[in-house]
Amino acid sequence: MIFGMAVATLVCKASFFLLGSRVVFPSLLKEALEFVPVTVLTAIVVPLVVAPEGTLDLSWRNPQLIATLAAIGIAAAARQPLLTIIGGMAIFFAWRFVVLA
Repeated sequence: MIFGMAVATLVCKASFFLLGSRVVFPSLLKEALEFVPVTVLTAIVVPLVVAPEGTLDLSWRNPQLIATLAAIGIAAAARQPLLTIIGGMAIFFAWRFVVLA
């Protein structure tokens, strides 16, 4: 089974290199594929933020939610990724170890 999955993965990935520019995607498909990374990241992050213990928690006692909302605000205001990361982490740790202590 592992060998079969490895072959399937290899064939899928190698096809893009072997076919190269001979295959042209329609513009609508190209535009849709641009949203895949954002969609996948959102699908991973949102459940971890709104349900950190496995159940929905939209209260002020959820440090992940508070830090995420703050990071969104920092990102919108500053448009600096490093500042957003530092600010979000600082708020997360402050909220978890100072406010909720």
